[in-house]
Amino acid sequence: MELRASNVARLDGGSFDVLVVGGGINGAVAAAVLAGRGLDVAIIDRGDWAGFTSSSSSNLAWGGFKYLENYELNLVRKLSMSRNRLLKAYPSNISQLGFLAALDHGSPFPPWLAALGSSAYWAIGNFQTQRPQVLGPEEIKAEEPVINTDNVRGGIEYFDAYLRDNDSRFVFNFVRQALEAGATAANYVELVSATKSEDRWDVELEDVEFGQKLSLSASAIVNAAGPFVDGLNEKWNNTTEHRIVYSKGIHLVVPQLTENERVLAFFDDTQRLFYVIPMGRRSVIGTTDTRVPTPFTEVTDEDRTFLLEQINARLDLDAPLTPDDIIAERCGVRPLVVKNDGDDREDIDWTTLSRKHEIDLDPDRRIVTIFGGKITDCLNVGEEVALEIEQLGFVLEADRSDWFGEPSDEVRDDFMRQAKRMKLDSLRHKKGVEPLSERLWRRYGRRAFAMLDSIREDPSMGEDILASADYLRAELHHAARHEMVTHLEDFTLRRSKIDLVVRNEKIRAGDGLREVAEILFGDRADAKLAEYLAD
Repeated sequence: MELRASNVARLDGGSFDVLVVGGGINGAVAAAVLAGRGLDVAIIDRGDWAGFTSSSSSNLAWGGFKYLENYELNLVRKLSMSRNRLLKAYPSNISQLGFLAALDHGSPFPPWLAALGSSAYWAIGNFQTQRPQVLGPEEIKAEEPVINTDNVRGGIEYFDAYLRDNDSRFVFNFVRQALEAGATAANYVELVSATKSEDRWDVELEDVEFGQKLSLSASAIVNAAGPFVDGLNEKWNNTTEHRIVYSKGIHLVVPQLTENERVLAFFDDTQRLFYVIPMGRRSVIGTTDTRVPTPFTEVTDEDRTFLLEQINARLDLDAPLTPDDIIAERCGVRPLVVKNDGDDREDIDWTTLSRKHEIDLDPDRRIVTIFGGKITDCLNVGEEVALEIEQLGFVLEADRSDWFGEPSDEVRDDFMRQAKRMKLDSLRHKKGVEPLSERLWRRYGRRAFAMLDSIREDPSMGEDILASADYLRAELHHAARHEMVTHLEDFTLRRSKIDLVVRNEKIRAGDGLREVAEILFGDRADAKLAEYLAD
């Protein structure tokens, strides 16, 4: 926790060019691009990095195929181009993935129309993915025997991309990028008040972890609070052109339903798309789309029943899925953008609202507000925030695009050579688990070299620390020093995805949990472990 403590100390009394409020994907990319282009940046979040909406996504980087239905061609083009950039910039973290859509007699589109749409989608994306294909019921059954094709008219397979690790870890990589560019960053720091005086903001903060009062000043503020942007703007009397409405989505994590690494797509009984998404040795079923009045949501019995009924009706399983098969659940809200025109009608069809983003600038109050958005669009958000900040008179360094992306192929090849010489991959013999060398490189990039050194010096660093999860002791020591893990859940749910793929009771009863807490928290291990077990 030393990294967090040193950053909290730098916040207190600091004077910054820009304060970014919110550590989800929008705030993280804003901090990364602004710090990377020479500004003195601070970023805070009252919870953990990606601790809210950005940790409850579908883990997909996709161009928005379904937005073609509403003829949002410009948005689809923009998202597809961003997806292509992410695939190029993060070759180890983001992979191309097939989406097999099975269309039954209740689907809103016949197979021929879906085929036409998939071809248009492929073209809009500059043909950068594999060619889509049309499938008959027999071909679908041959490709995916788990699909019940009794009522299927046909289908298509098109291609998009997904995050090989979890979404919150991807977000944290941008926070790390900002730190390495000189930003000051601290999670579990809440904004208490912000007062504008002449050309500066005087900001009062609280370190939520220790109750310490902090203060800083900033020339401008980026409001990247996700579902909470409207509340902050109201506090600051900041009138904006846009506002947020909420749609709840849930995902259920269950045992692996198909060994094929592709997404299965279906229309549910209400003619809304839902998916079966691969997550290693697990499958993720989701998502729902429910209008809610608040960003604070939870999975209900009705949600579980609906999704399980829908998937059981569309798959040929040895036994129907039941709530007992659910390993973990994710629930979050999508902050959807609408015009702030005083229209509070409840009959707005939020299912037609896309995950586009909008950025509003108040030049007098020097506030940039980011509304909506999604992980796929993150690079666009970062670049547009930089443009708005320039409108406030800041002079940014040239954008060399070094605030995002993985290290070069040469650096990766050097890591792989070292890993091969020390026979790193021979340390792992679990079925269906990727080679250690690939996993360490994907998660840590250049920082993985230090893990090789630690394993050379002490072979126990190459051992799994939790019997029920694939996580090395070396990774724990790295997380303790470099990843601002403040609560045990930060590690088990967001820096890793252990809580998503291993049953809660197995984690808590398994060997190694105490050692995890001791490595992460030192003499505070008992308190942190008790806190985790009490949840």
